[in-house]
Amino acid sequence: MPAKSRFTRLDAFTKTVEDARIRTTSGGIVTIASLLIVFYLVWGEWSDYRRIVVHPELIVDKGRGERMEIHLNISFPRIPCELLTLDVMDVSGEQQTGVKHGIQKVQLAPANQGGMPIEIKALDLHGDEPASHLDPSYCGECYGPPAPASASKPGCCQTCEEVREAYAAVSWAFGKGEGVEQCEREHYSEKLEAQRDQGCRIEGGFRVNKVIGNFHIAPGRSFSNGMMHVHDLNNYLDPSQGSHTFTHTIHHLRFGPQLPDDLTKRLGGKTMGWTNHHLNPLDNTVQSTDDPAFNYMYFVKVVSTSYYPLGWKSKGVSRDITPDYVSIGQHGLGSDGSLETHQYSVTSHKRSLKGGSDSQEGHKERLHAIGGIPGVFFSYDISPMKVVNREERPKTFTGFLTGVCAVIGGTLTVAAAIDRAFYEGATRIKKLHQS
Repeated sequence: MPAKSRFTRLDAFTKTVEDARIRTTSGGIVTIASLLIVFYLVWGEWSDYRRIVVHPELIVDKGRGERMEIHLNISFPRIPCELLTLDVMDVSGEQQTGVKHGIQKVQLAPANQGGMPIEIKALDLHGDEPASHLDPSYCGECYGPPAPASASKPGCCQTCEEVREAYAAVSWAFGKGEGVEQCEREHYSEKLEAQRDQGCRIEGGFRVNKVIGNFHIAPGRSFSNGMMHVHDLNNYLDPSQGSHTFTHTIHHLRFGPQLPDDLTKRLGGKTMGWTNHHLNPLDNTVQSTDDPAFNYMYFVKVVSTSYYPLGWKSKGVSRDITPDYVSIGQHGLGSDGSLETHQYSVTSHKRSLKGGSDSQEGHKERLHAIGGIPGVFFSYDISPMKVVNREERPKTFTGFLTGVCAVIGGTLTVAAAIDRAFYEGATRIKKLHQS
């Protein structure tokens, strides 16, 4: 049997001769409608193929020795910058007292004058000029304690700031510097008095170990007294310095880098609601009090979060150790478009250091302990889980082709059935009229 005959028997698509075909008006209308539907559905398949979705995963965080950046912007309208100190400590034993690197203190005008920032040139309380014109042989007295290791001249206290550092090193209270030659020469007490009614905004970022820890903003210099971390509260509680309180506004607080604006705009549509949950819950928080001895505590639960762009593949670069040369604000931003950051949840608590109950708030049964340090404290804990968000396409190109074939085949099949129904109906009606 010829090869052509063998294949002919296998033909599943039998043909009809042209003379047996009947073309109708209803068939033309159904054909046009079905083609429009096919084009519309194929365009929908193409749009769905080109769409980017974010697939979240929850995994165990296996990072070791990592560091984490904390960025903050907090205003204190009723306490001057000179009295505020930022300290950081964690369970590994690392302490950062009087953090200055990466942190900027902006003096604010008194609240009754608008609370606007004062010019940067007015921010320097101590200044280095007083020591620049001293006799080269001059060696300032430290008034009891040994000279600090950071002294400009070994064994001497050349400035009021160095005397204060010496006092803090031996856990001594300092006060306004009465009787201290360096402070009187620099008019420390007068400058402190000039700032009495001012406010302060602390902004910037610092890097910490990725372990359980806390950072706090409290009045006076901090020092360790045995196993206790204490602050010099003399100037803060001095009635002659005015009524200072820890009324504050948290403009911004985040752990790690913020999502870039272009990423938020590109993925922040209705189909990308995941960007809406990456908000910092403490942003724009306002707390007010008229009690100088008042303590605010925020308990933060930090969850590591990664964002990987479409087509991202690991290059085997370890992120466990943060190089020291990476500047503040750049940690976590990958050159490949990936982003390592953190989300957090928070609960807060506030109390008066004088003790008492919350009877004014309707909770007589809630009692507070007496004592503590006034200030704003942030205690953070690290979750052992990590959220990984990957950009992906909802279907492959093969899936797109399969969808297109299904659209074409399904639409034409349904169109053929509709056309057949119209034709059969018209034929039956015609026969009825003829009879």
